[in-house]
Amino acid sequence: MRAGGTPGQAGATGRRDARRSACDDRAVTLQHCTDLSPAAWITGSDLPWDRLVGFGPAAPAYARLRFIPDPAYPGQSENDVDAGPGGAEAEAAVLRGALDTLARHTGTPDDVYVGLWDGWSSDLEGGGPSGPAPAFARPVLDGPRFAVPNRAFLLFRGRLSDVGDWGAAETWPGHFRTMPPAFVWPADHAWCLANDVDPHWAGIGASTAAVADLLADPRLDAVRANPAEPQPAYV
Repeated sequence: MRAGGTPGQAGATGRRDARRSACDDRAVTLQHCTDLSPAAWITGSDLPWDRLVGFGPAAPAYARLRFIPDPAYPGQSENDVDAGPGGAEAEAAVLRGALDTLARHTGTPDDVYVGLWDGWSSDLEGGGPSGPAPAFARPVLDGPRFAVPNRAFLLFRGRLSDVGDWGAAETWPGHFRTMPPAFVWPADHAWCLANDVDPHWAGIGASTAAVADLLADPRLDAVRANPAEPQPAYV
């Protein structure tokens, strides 16, 4: 035990160290985890699956982080929206801004978990001998998943500042591979960012103070949300 520590702190440290041993040992990037027990916070929820992948586990307050504006009329297609420069890089920048704000609302910014949806099959598996390289080695690609109805995810762990850097191979030499996180949550469960593949927004469940900070951040297009209500959607 460290000087000044308590038995409870020592036990918690031991559990964290044991979990780290089930992750690949990388110095800077996120680490792939084969121990899926930290994801029980997600998989053990009794919320409807669409609410869970949309906003994460139950929280005091919620926000939607919009990548493009909400539909202007019923039946609108995303193809009809002029949102300016977009794509994976723009979405990653929005997520980074939100995570920078959320970093002030967790006691464990250097210990977060990240879910990567396994439905990005072409990005993950690559394009064969003449196509892009696989994102990861076979032990990662064939590794265990944590799952909710209709979705399954690889689990990674690292610092909040590392989110988005999967330690993945480049698609082509000099071309960084951009794959959005499906879930991000700190070890202390202070909040959860859920970024499902279907909506034009990411959902965040957090404290009322964290949601207020997200709404006040001029970099973000964030609005309060009630997960029990239908959410705006494009066709």
